[in-house]
Amino acid sequence: MKEKIHPVYNEVRVMCACGNNFATRSTHKGDIHLEICSNCHPFFTGKQKLLDTAGRVERFRRKYAKSDAMKTDAAAKATAKEAAGAKK
Repeated sequence: MKEKIHPVYNEVRVMCACGNNFATRSTHKGDIHLEICSNCHPFFTGKQKLLDTAGRVERFRRKYAKSDAMKTDAAAKATAKEAAGAKK
């Protein structure tokens, strides 16, 4: 490896607005200040809410609930035909 071409890789402290602090290594000089980290971000905490715009999510669920119900009925009818065929 060549000498003096690689950046300095130091340990830095990362501080979030929520109060979470942790240490990592980076080429960044000084501490890093964040607004949102993995401890307070809604995606990582599980507090993310699904926004329903104009009932689209509910409409999707109703549409595919009908489709699933039709598949279940078709499977039940096929099973009934097989059972009736086996009795003969």
